[in-house]
Amino acid sequence: METILANWPLIVGLAGAGLLAGLAAGLLGVGGGAVIVPALFLIFTELGYGDTAMHVATGTSLSTIILTSLRSVMAHHQRGAVDWAILRAWAPWIMVGAVAGRAVAGQLSANGLTMVFGAVAFLISLQFFFGRPNWRLFEDMATGPIRWGLGGAMGALSSLMGIGAGTFGVTLMTVSGRPIHQAVGTAAGMGLAIGVPGAIAAVIEGWGRSGLPAGSLGHVNIVAFAFISILTVTMAPIGARFAHSLDAAKLRRVFAVLLAIVAARMIWSVIFG
Repeated sequence: METILANWPLIVGLAGAGLLAGLAAGLLGVGGGAVIVPALFLIFTELGYGDTAMHVATGTSLSTIILTSLRSVMAHHQRGAVDWAILRAWAPWIMVGAVAGRAVAGQLSANGLTMVFGAVAFLISLQFFFGRPNWRLFEDMATGPIRWGLGGAMGALSSLMGIGAGTFGVTLMTVSGRPIHQAVGTAAGMGLAIGVPGAIAAVIEGWGRSGLPAGSLGHVNIVAFAFISILTVTMAPIGARFAHSLDAAKLRRVFAVLLAIVAARMIWSVIFG
């Protein structure tokens, strides 16, 4: 009991991250990683694992995205909001990119990976705030070499940051003329193509590294994975239901502001210590 009480900040932090990540996954199609990574980064840093905190945060986030995305895509499928043809066509290239992204992550320093996450997260927040679902750049989803390149880039950047493909997938689908609800539902499925190979690669690239938090397999922390997964899987269907009834535009702007603040905080910590 004393051990549990002594670690109550860790427990509360993991619980909060899991609840918010599950809602975000179902509601916005962002895979939950945009919430989980900053939360785990802060938790592991405060526990004294600053040298490996960001690598473990991103790797663990990828592992939790597997179950979250699976539960979320099933909930959206029940509402007819998943385009399985797109998933089958794009998944192989996203998976290849996911493995490549983790290979790059393994070569970056803790500060380097934190800066990458903070910078890209800030750009994502701008897109969430200013982007509109009625913007159109393409008449339909890309095919051929363009699909290979976009899918690979989406998988690599998402895996590098430890976030679901939904962050980029929703944007790609909406600017390609797909309805927002179909984009969110299909992007949730893309998270599986990121999470599975990305998590495996995170275990491999972090295997044997010193300074890892207790309970880690490479750059995946099993304790955090188990704790967060239970909560995210529970909350993702609730978020999916809300996505079909709430004002998504307002929610995206609120999320954008919060993400920008978190990104700025992470960049500040690297520059000014």
